[in-house]
Amino acid sequence: MPRVGWKKPGTERRLSDLVSVGVLTRVFPPELVDEVIADVGRTEQRHRSLPARVMAYFAIGMALYSEGSYEDVLA
Repeated sequence: MPRVGWKKPGTERRLSDLVSVGVLTRVFPPELVDEVIADVGRTEQRHRSLPARVMAYFAIGMALYSEGSYEDVLA
């Protein structure tokens, strides 16, 4: 069921076809992301499969591609 007010795009191209992790890392360099994570006091306590930096990029991707699913954003 579509969201209220949602309209189907006029094209089949999706934002995820245009924006990739490479673009995100150029706009938001890893050093900057790490610095922001440290500034807010959310650094990792242990090394995990999904470090804080990866989750920050994932959150940015979800914000940019909010109509997509988690799987779409990961892809």
